[in-house]
Amino acid sequence: MRLRPAKAAARVLLPPLERFATAVSRGRLQFSSVLVPSLALRTTGARSGLPRDTVLMCLPQDEGFVVVGSNFGDARHPGWTANLLAHPEALVRYRGRVTRMSARLLMGEEREALWSRLEDMWPEYREYERDAGRELRVFRLDPVGRLRPDAARGVRE
Repeated sequence: MRLRPAKAAARVLLPPLERFATAVSRGRLQFSSVLVPSLALRTTGARSGLPRDTVLMCLPQDEGFVVVGSNFGDARHPGWTANLLAHPEALVRYRGRVTRMSARLLMGEEREALWSRLEDMWPEYREYERDAGRELRVFRLDPVGRLRPDAARGVRE
């Protein structure tokens, strides 16, 4: 989405479409997963301590994932990134499986090494960083254990 109007439209249209798909499918469908690999992330609110759900594009990697706080090129970091910084433990639903994950903010060379893989998946992804005027937060999510199916109840897919 190199064109600014397309980015602006995505910022406005994709979140409601995601919520609609979740509501209609009772959490079994992610609208974005039709377009790109996506996961549902449940974090703990940095200030509130309450569970917070969001659907994100992801880069599957080994048993974990890489997620980027692009916020569609907005100048502000998305809230879920602050949540992960405050509480790195999270739940991830990916392809019907819920896994407890631990998040680690990637920095320096490790972060830069991933950009070529990210741009292979999403060409011109660096444009979001340039548009935002900030360094996008990149997290590595690694599993810390599988959950029982009943423990995952309520995590949006």
